[in-house]
Amino acid sequence: MASRSQRRSPRRSPRRSPRRLRGALVCAAAAAVALVISLVVAFRPDHQAADGQEVAASAASVRAKAPATTPNATPSPAKPSAGGSPSPTATPTPTASKSKPKPKPKATPKPTPKPPVTSGGGTATAADRPASGAAPLGGWIQPGTTYKGVATWYDTDGNGACLFGPSSDVMTAAMNTRDYETSKACGAYVRVRAANGASVTVRITNLCPGDCLPGQLDLSPQAFAKLAAPVTGRISITWTLVSPAVANPISIRYKDGSSKYWCAIQVIGHRNPVARLEVRTSSGWVRLARTGYNYFLSEKGTGCGGPIRISDIYGERVTTDALPVRAMVVQPTRVQFAAH
Repeated sequence: MASRSQRRSPRRSPRRSPRRLRGALVCAAAAAVALVISLVVAFRPDHQAADGQEVAASAASVRAKAPATTPNATPSPAKPSAGGSPSPTATPTPTASKSKPKPKPKATPKPTPKPPVTSGGGTATAADRPASGAAPLGGWIQPGTTYKGVATWYDTDGNGACLFGPSSDVMTAAMNTRDYETSKACGAYVRVRAANGASVTVRITNLCPGDCLPGQLDLSPQAFAKLAAPVTGRISITWTLVSPAVANPISIRYKDGSSKYWCAIQVIGHRNPVARLEVRTSSGWVRLARTGYNYFLSEKGTGCGGPIRISDIYGERVTTDALPVRAMVVQPTRVQFAAH
Protein backbone atom coordinates (compact mmCIF):
# COMPACT_ATOMS: atom_id res chain seq x y z
CA MET A 1 0.00 0.00 0.00
CA ALA A 2 1.46 3.19 -0.97
CA SER A 3 2.01 5.94 1.49
CA ARG A 4 0.02 9.18 1.55
CA SER A 5 2.99 10.87 0.17
CA GLN A 6 2.84 8.65 -2.84
CA ARG A 7 -0.91 9.13 -3.45
CA ARG A 8 -1.77 11.58 -6.20
CA SER A 9 -5.00 13.47 -6.54
CA PRO A 10 -6.96 12.75 -9.65
CA ARG A 11 -6.11 15.23 -12.43
CA ARG A 12 -8.72 17.89 -12.97
CA SER A 13 -9.47 19.34 -16.40
CA PRO A 14 -8.72 23.04 -16.61
CA ARG A 15 -11.73 25.41 -16.49
CA ARG A 16 -12.17 28.16 -19.05
CA SER A 17 -12.97 31.67 -17.94
CA PRO A 18 -16.60 32.82 -18.51
CA ARG A 19 -15.33 36.11 -19.90
CA ARG A 20 -13.25 34.35 -22.52
CA LEU A 21 -16.17 32.11 -23.43
CA ARG A 22 -18.46 35.03 -24.09
CA GLY A 23 -15.83 36.77 -26.15
CA ALA A 24 -15.36 33.71 -28.28
CA LEU A 25 -19.04 33.35 -28.89
CA VAL A 26 -19.38 37.00 -29.90
CA CYS A 27 -16.43 36.70 -32.28
CA ALA A 28 -17.84 33.56 -33.81
CA ALA A 29 -21.25 35.16 -34.31
CA ALA A 30 -19.69 38.27 -35.83
CA ALA A 31 -17.61 36.17 -38.17
CA ALA A 32 -20.66 34.21 -39.27
CA VAL A 33 -22.64 37.37 -39.91
CA ALA A 34 -19.76 38.89 -41.83
CA LEU A 35 -19.45 35.73 -43.92
CA VAL A 36 -23.16 35.76 -44.77
CA ILE A 37 -23.11 39.43 -45.69
CA SER A 38 -20.01 38.96 -47.82
CA LEU A 39 -21.69 36.18 -49.74
CA VAL A 40 -24.80 38.27 -50.31
CA VAL A 41 -22.78 41.19 -51.53
CA ALA A 42 -20.66 39.05 -53.73
CA PHE A 43 -23.61 37.58 -55.52
CA ARG A 44 -25.53 40.94 -56.05
CA PRO A 45 -25.45 41.77 -59.75
CA ASP A 46 -25.37 45.54 -59.21
CA HIS A 47 -23.14 45.80 -56.16
CA GLN A 48 -20.62 48.63 -56.00
CA ALA A 49 -17.83 49.63 -53.71
CA ALA A 50 -19.99 52.09 -51.92
CA ASP A 51 -22.50 49.34 -51.19
CA GLY A 52 -19.76 47.38 -49.51
CA GLN A 53 -19.05 50.28 -47.23
CA GLU A 54 -22.72 50.59 -46.31
CA VAL A 55 -22.96 46.87 -45.60
CA ALA A 56 -19.86 47.01 -43.44
CA ALA A 57 -21.36 49.86 -41.47
CA SER A 58 -24.55 47.85 -41.05
CA ALA A 59 -22.62 44.83 -39.84
CA ALA A 60 -20.79 46.97 -37.33
CA SER A 61 -24.07 48.38 -36.10
CA VAL A 62 -25.30 44.88 -35.26
CA ARG A 63 -23.14 44.91 -32.20
CA ALA A 64 -24.12 48.38 -31.12
CA LYS A 65 -26.68 48.60 -28.39
CA ALA A 66 -29.67 50.93 -28.71
CA PRO A 67 -29.54 53.79 -26.24
CA ALA A 68 -31.75 53.27 -23.27
CA THR A 69 -34.81 55.51 -23.11
CA THR A 70 -36.52 56.72 -20.03
CA PRO A 71 -40.22 55.78 -20.00
CA ASN A 72 -42.76 58.62 -19.78
CA ALA A 73 -40.13 61.19 -20.49
CA THR A 74 -41.45 64.74 -20.65
CA PRO A 75 -40.14 66.68 -23.67
CA SER A 76 -38.53 69.96 -22.86
CA PRO A 77 -40.41 73.06 -24.06
CA ALA A 78 -39.22 74.55 -27.30
CA LYS A 79 -37.09 77.61 -26.95
CA PRO A 80 -38.05 80.73 -28.83
CA SER A 81 -35.92 81.74 -31.73
CA ALA A 82 -33.85 84.87 -31.80
CA GLY A 83 -36.72 86.88 -33.23
CA GLY A 84 -38.95 86.08 -30.28
CA SER A 85 -41.36 83.79 -32.18
CA PRO A 86 -41.62 80.13 -31.20
CA SER A 87 -39.76 77.60 -33.33
CA PRO A 88 -41.77 75.76 -36.00
CA THR A 89 -41.82 72.55 -33.94
CA ALA A 90 -43.27 74.23 -30.90
CA THR A 91 -47.01 74.24 -30.48
CA PRO A 92 -48.13 77.58 -29.05
CA THR A 93 -50.51 77.46 -26.14
CA PRO A 94 -53.83 79.14 -27.00
CA THR A 95 -54.46 82.17 -24.89
CA ALA A 96 -58.00 83.39 -24.19
CA SER A 97 -58.23 86.98 -25.37
CA LYS A 98 -60.80 89.40 -24.10
CA SER A 99 -62.53 91.02 -27.05
CA LYS A 100 -63.45 94.62 -26.61
CA PRO A 101 -67.13 95.42 -27.09
CA LYS A 102 -67.80 96.90 -30.51
CA PRO A 103 -69.01 100.46 -30.40
CA LYS A 104 -72.63 100.81 -31.38
CA PRO A 105 -73.12 102.60 -34.71
CA LYS A 106 -74.42 106.07 -34.40
CA ALA A 107 -77.98 106.50 -35.52
CA THR A 108 -78.22 108.34 -38.82
CA PRO A 109 -80.72 111.17 -38.56
CA LYS A 110 -83.62 110.84 -40.95
CA PRO A 111 -83.82 113.59 -43.53
CA THR A 112 -86.57 116.09 -42.96
CA PRO A 113 -89.11 115.91 -45.79
CA LYS A 114 -89.31 119.03 -47.86
CA PRO A 115 -92.57 120.95 -47.56
CA PRO A 116 -94.65 121.46 -50.71
CA VAL A 117 -93.57 124.28 -52.99
CA THR A 118 -96.23 126.92 -53.45
CA SER A 119 -97.06 128.74 -56.64
CA GLY A 120 -95.43 131.92 -55.38
CA GLY A 121 -92.04 130.20 -55.04
CA GLY A 122 -92.31 129.99 -51.23
CA THR A 123 -92.75 126.94 -49.00
CA ALA A 124 -95.28 125.82 -46.45
CA THR A 125 -94.39 126.72 -42.87
CA ALA A 126 -93.57 124.11 -40.24
CA ALA A 127 -96.98 124.60 -38.63
CA ASP A 128 -98.65 123.70 -41.93
CA ARG A 129 -96.88 120.36 -42.36
CA PRO A 130 -98.97 117.23 -41.78
CA ALA A 131 -98.41 115.08 -38.72
CA SER A 132 -96.25 111.99 -39.22
CA GLY A 133 -98.32 109.10 -40.55
CA ALA A 134 -101.36 111.29 -41.10
CA ALA A 135 -101.80 110.03 -44.65
CA PRO A 136 -99.62 106.95 -45.33
CA LEU A 137 -100.98 106.65 -48.89
CA GLY A 138 -101.21 110.35 -49.56
CA GLY A 139 -99.67 111.81 -52.68
CA TRP A 140 -98.75 115.40 -53.37
CA ILE A 141 -101.75 116.75 -51.48
CA GLN A 142 -101.45 115.99 -47.77
CA PRO A 143 -104.06 116.64 -45.07
CA GLY A 144 -103.23 119.34 -42.55
CA THR A 145 -101.06 121.23 -45.05
CA THR A 146 -101.92 124.73 -46.21
CA TYR A 147 -101.12 125.46 -49.83
CA LYS A 148 -100.77 128.91 -51.35
CA GLY A 149 -101.84 129.90 -54.84
CA VAL A 150 -104.29 131.93 -56.85
CA ALA A 151 -107.92 131.38 -57.80
CA THR A 152 -109.53 132.05 -61.14
CA TRP A 153 -112.90 130.96 -62.53
CA TYR A 154 -114.35 129.39 -65.68
CA ASP A 155 -117.78 128.34 -66.95
CA THR A 156 -118.51 124.70 -66.12
CA ASP A 157 -121.36 122.26 -65.62
CA GLY A 158 -119.37 120.22 -63.10
CA ASN A 159 -117.95 117.81 -65.68
CA GLY A 160 -114.29 117.63 -66.67
CA ALA A 161 -111.20 115.44 -66.87
CA CYS A 162 -112.32 113.37 -63.85
CA LEU A 163 -115.28 112.15 -65.99
CA PHE A 164 -117.80 112.37 -63.17
CA GLY A 165 -120.27 113.85 -65.64
CA PRO A 166 -122.42 116.96 -65.32
CA SER A 167 -123.52 117.70 -61.77
CA SER A 168 -126.04 119.79 -59.94
CA ASP A 169 -123.33 120.55 -57.41
CA VAL A 170 -122.03 123.92 -58.54
CA MET A 171 -119.27 124.16 -55.92
CA THR A 172 -116.54 122.57 -58.03
CA ALA A 173 -113.02 123.38 -59.16
CA ALA A 174 -110.28 122.32 -61.58
CA MET A 175 -106.86 121.43 -60.11
CA ASN A 176 -103.50 122.45 -61.56
CA THR A 177 -101.47 119.72 -63.30
CA ARG A 178 -98.94 119.16 -60.51
CA ASP A 179 -101.51 118.80 -57.73
CA TYR A 180 -103.88 116.83 -59.99
CA GLU A 181 -101.28 114.02 -59.86
CA THR A 182 -102.66 111.64 -62.51
CA SER A 183 -106.26 112.08 -61.30
CA LYS A 184 -105.39 111.39 -57.65
CA ALA A 185 -107.01 114.72 -56.74
CA CYS A 186 -110.30 113.76 -58.40
CA GLY A 187 -113.18 113.82 -55.91
CA ALA A 188 -111.11 115.50 -53.19
CA TYR A 189 -112.72 118.26 -51.14
CA VAL A 190 -110.67 121.40 -50.42
CA ARG A 191 -111.52 124.50 -48.40
CA VAL A 192 -110.46 127.69 -50.15
CA ARG A 193 -109.81 130.94 -48.26
CA ALA A 194 -109.37 134.41 -49.66
CA ALA A 195 -107.31 137.24 -48.15
CA ASN A 196 -110.53 138.97 -47.02
CA GLY A 197 -111.40 135.96 -44.80
CA ALA A 198 -114.14 134.50 -47.02
CA SER A 199 -114.04 130.72 -47.62
CA VAL A 200 -115.77 128.04 -49.67
CA THR A 201 -115.48 124.23 -49.91
CA VAL A 202 -115.27 122.80 -53.43
CA ARG A 203 -114.93 119.33 -54.98
CA ILE A 204 -112.23 118.68 -57.59
CA THR A 205 -113.82 117.51 -60.85
CA ASN A 206 -111.48 118.79 -63.56
CA LEU A 207 -107.90 119.42 -64.59
CA CYS A 208 -106.63 122.94 -65.14
CA PRO A 209 -104.17 122.72 -68.06
CA GLY A 210 -100.59 123.94 -68.26
CA ASP A 211 -101.41 127.63 -67.99
CA CYS A 212 -102.40 127.05 -64.34
CA LEU A 213 -99.51 127.43 -61.90
CA PRO A 214 -98.78 124.98 -59.04
CA GLY A 215 -101.19 125.71 -56.20
CA GLN A 216 -103.74 127.36 -58.49
CA LEU A 217 -107.46 126.46 -58.51
CA ASP A 218 -109.85 127.30 -61.34
CA LEU A 219 -113.24 127.61 -59.65
CA SER A 220 -116.78 127.48 -60.92
CA PRO A 221 -118.35 130.97 -61.20
CA GLN A 222 -120.58 130.27 -58.21
CA ALA A 223 -117.66 129.19 -56.02
CA PHE A 224 -115.51 132.18 -57.02
CA ALA A 225 -118.38 134.52 -56.19
CA LYS A 226 -118.23 133.27 -52.59
CA LEU A 227 -114.74 134.75 -52.31
CA ALA A 228 -114.75 137.87 -54.46
CA ALA A 229 -116.62 139.62 -57.23
CA PRO A 230 -116.32 137.69 -60.52
CA VAL A 231 -115.07 140.86 -62.24
CA THR A 232 -111.93 140.61 -60.15
CA GLY A 233 -110.97 137.54 -62.19
CA ARG A 234 -107.91 136.54 -60.09
CA ILE A 235 -107.22 136.55 -56.34
CA SER A 236 -104.65 135.16 -53.90
CA ILE A 237 -105.84 132.20 -51.86
CA THR A 238 -104.81 129.43 -49.50
CA TRP A 239 -106.45 126.00 -49.49
CA THR A 240 -106.38 122.80 -47.44
CA LEU A 241 -107.74 119.27 -47.83
CA VAL A 242 -110.89 118.51 -45.82
CA SER A 243 -112.98 115.42 -45.05
CA PRO A 244 -116.61 116.61 -45.04
CA ALA A 245 -119.77 114.82 -44.03
CA VAL A 246 -121.48 113.08 -46.93
CA ALA A 247 -124.94 111.53 -46.97
CA ASN A 248 -124.51 108.75 -49.49
CA PRO A 249 -122.21 105.72 -49.68
CA ILE A 250 -119.62 105.18 -52.37
CA SER A 251 -120.76 104.22 -55.87
CA ILE A 252 -119.00 102.20 -58.59
CA ARG A 253 -119.22 102.73 -62.34
CA TYR A 254 -117.78 100.62 -65.18
CA LYS A 255 -116.63 102.57 -68.20
CA ASP A 256 -118.28 102.17 -71.59
CA GLY A 257 -116.84 99.18 -73.47
CA SER A 258 -116.23 97.20 -70.26
CA SER A 259 -116.80 93.44 -70.21
CA LYS A 260 -115.39 90.39 -68.48
CA TYR A 261 -112.43 90.58 -70.88
CA TRP A 262 -111.58 94.27 -70.36
CA CYS A 263 -112.90 96.82 -67.93
CA ALA A 264 -112.22 100.17 -66.32
CA ILE A 265 -113.63 100.97 -62.86
CA GLN A 266 -114.44 104.39 -61.38
CA VAL A 267 -115.16 105.33 -57.74
CA ILE A 268 -117.77 108.06 -57.18
CA GLY A 269 -118.95 109.91 -54.06
CA HIS A 270 -115.96 109.12 -51.80
CA ARG A 271 -115.37 111.34 -48.77
CA ASN A 272 -111.57 111.16 -48.93
CA PRO A 273 -109.23 110.97 -51.94
CA VAL A 274 -108.85 107.43 -53.31
CA ALA A 275 -105.29 106.11 -53.18
CA ARG A 276 -105.71 102.66 -54.79
CA LEU A 277 -108.22 100.13 -56.07
CA GLU A 278 -107.88 96.33 -56.00
CA VAL A 279 -110.00 93.52 -57.46
CA ARG A 280 -110.49 90.04 -56.08
CA THR A 281 -109.19 87.06 -58.07
CA SER A 282 -108.76 83.35 -57.39
CA SER A 283 -105.16 84.03 -56.32
CA GLY A 284 -105.92 87.06 -54.13
CA TRP A 285 -106.23 90.83 -54.45
CA VAL A 286 -104.76 92.47 -57.54
CA ARG A 287 -104.05 96.21 -57.68
CA LEU A 288 -105.17 98.03 -60.83
CA ALA A 289 -103.33 100.90 -62.48
CA ARG A 290 -104.80 104.36 -62.32
CA THR A 291 -105.38 106.41 -65.47
CA GLY A 292 -105.36 110.16 -65.98
CA TYR A 293 -109.10 110.10 -66.69
CA ASN A 294 -109.91 108.81 -63.18
CA TYR A 295 -110.55 105.11 -63.92
CA PHE A 296 -108.67 102.04 -62.72
CA LEU A 297 -107.85 99.82 -65.67
CA SER A 298 -107.96 96.00 -65.99
CA GLU A 299 -106.66 95.39 -69.50
CA LYS A 300 -107.05 91.60 -69.39
CA GLY A 301 -110.37 91.51 -67.56
CA THR A 302 -108.78 90.53 -64.23
CA GLY A 303 -111.39 90.84 -61.46
CA CYS A 304 -114.03 92.45 -63.67
CA GLY A 305 -117.42 91.86 -62.04
CA GLY A 306 -115.93 90.68 -58.72
CA PRO A 307 -115.54 92.27 -55.28
CA ILE A 308 -113.63 95.56 -55.15
CA ARG A 309 -111.38 96.86 -52.38
CA ILE A 310 -110.80 100.63 -52.20
CA SER A 311 -108.20 102.46 -50.04
CA ASP A 312 -108.15 106.15 -49.19
CA ILE A 313 -105.04 108.24 -48.52
CA TYR A 314 -105.32 107.55 -44.78
CA GLY A 315 -104.89 103.82 -45.35
CA GLU A 316 -108.51 102.87 -44.63
CA ARG A 317 -109.83 100.05 -46.85
CA VAL A 318 -113.45 99.33 -47.69
CA THR A 319 -114.65 96.33 -49.68
CA THR A 320 -117.69 96.16 -51.91
CA ASP A 321 -119.71 93.11 -52.89
CA ALA A 322 -119.36 91.67 -56.36
CA LEU A 323 -121.03 94.00 -58.85
CA PRO A 324 -122.03 93.05 -62.40
CA VAL A 325 -120.21 94.69 -65.30
CA ARG A 326 -122.76 97.26 -66.47
CA ALA A 327 -121.17 99.93 -68.59
CA MET A 328 -121.91 103.54 -67.58
CA VAL A 329 -124.32 102.52 -64.82
CA VAL A 330 -123.77 104.06 -61.37
CA GLN A 331 -124.06 101.20 -58.86
CA PRO A 332 -124.28 102.21 -55.17
CA THR A 333 -122.49 100.24 -52.46
CA ARG A 334 -122.94 100.08 -48.70
CA VAL A 335 -119.52 101.43 -47.71
CA GLN A 336 -117.97 104.87 -47.10
CA PHE A 337 -114.68 106.16 -45.67
CA ALA A 338 -114.49 107.57 -42.17
CA ALA A 339 -114.29 111.34 -41.65
CA HIS A 340 -110.96 112.95 -40.70
